[in-house]
Amino acid sequence: MPRVFPRALFAAIAAALIGGTALAATATEDFWSIGRPGSEAARRMAPVAAFPAPTPAEELPTPRLRAPPGFKVETFASDVLDARMIREGDRGTIFVSSLFVANRVYALAPKPGGGRELKVALDDTPLPNGIEFHDGALYVATPQRILRFDRIEDRLDDPGPPTVIYDRFPPGGQHSWKSLRVGPDGKLYVSVNAPCNACAPGPEQGRIIRMNLDGSGVETVADGVRTSVGFDFDPVTGDLWFTDNQRDWLSEDMPSDELNHVTKPGQHFGFPYCHSGIMTDPELGWGRSCDEFSRPAALLGPHMAPLGMRFYQGRMFPPAYAHAIFVARHGPWNRTRKDADVAVALRDARGRVISVEPFLTGFVQDNEYVGRPVDIHVMKDGSLLVSDDHNGAIYRVSYVGPEPAAVTPAGSSAPRR
Repeated sequence: MPRVFPRALFAAIAAALIGGTALAATATEDFWSIGRPGSEAARRMAPVAAFPAPTPAEELPTPRLRAPPGFKVETFASDVLDARMIREGDRGTIFVSSLFVANRVYALAPKPGGGRELKVALDDTPLPNGIEFHDGALYVATPQRILRFDRIEDRLDDPGPPTVIYDRFPPGGQHSWKSLRVGPDGKLYVSVNAPCNACAPGPEQGRIIRMNLDGSGVETVADGVRTSVGFDFDPVTGDLWFTDNQRDWLSEDMPSDELNHVTKPGQHFGFPYCHSGIMTDPELGWGRSCDEFSRPAALLGPHMAPLGMRFYQGRMFPPAYAHAIFVARHGPWNRTRKDADVAVALRDARGRVISVEPFLTGFVQDNEYVGRPVDIHVMKDGSLLVSDDHNGAIYRVSYVGPEPAAVTPAGSSAPRR
């Protein structure tokens, strides 16, 4: 996309737009400000403005990003406006979704002589956050439909009309975008998030469902889910794990966002009655107990906005990272102290999380975002790709050795109980 104005001007315009929205909220309250305290510090908080154009490659924060000793961080792609979820095709095409700004799905297609060509595979598609690649087809989820584009790597320049897999989602609301994964059972898993900051969602919302690849056989896998934007499957047991963003405006330091583990279909993870497994909601939690619900496998920090997550199944990284869980923490907008990173949840020999540690840092400088990670993808060579919607970029993290001695070993998961 050609850049007409300097990025500094874009930043000023975006900040002014968000500021105007925040002021307008006092007259006509925006959905994100519902429940906001009346303090001056809280009234200054608003969602982080998205830039309307990608950051030029030479201005990306790549040199500031830090991984543990032995790892290398480099720019994989730039000019991918609003880069969100990442999937890889059979021929090495990297598909990248977008959300609020671009309304596109991109394809980074390998070129015969090396390098990659950025293509717009889908344009003018509403909030196509959720994508998945399976058996040669690209699945795309909008707030109301799941679409399938067959033989997509043969048709990147003209995918043609899609097959509509599913179109019976409830009305949208605050978190209407979807996430998609095909599980080891061959079924399509979809997040149907709560339509609010804190409310009692309808029976078809606040859950993760699965369906057959033709859209039939819908069933609930996890209930009591507020906003899940990333999930993956344990490579040993096949169990579903997912990130979940907890409610806003309770306090600076609570609740803490969650990493959850589904051990049986239909578990309830607490929303809207219990947050973080340890506190009942001050409005909706009366008469309820956190003991009624499944507790998180790990807490990921207050308002950290964990989005994409992936089990590491590559062979490039040291053995300590085998089957560890990498989580993109997008970072808070309604917290005074900013923070964003890619974290790694290290696990013991039984698959239990023993620690959550920063892995890729440097996205915040002087309490300002210079990048915001969204999704993680393990490449076929074992390197990690990390998308950044703030800059419209993708970074690659590779291991070049020697092994960092300080990392706690993360054993593989135990067999299914």
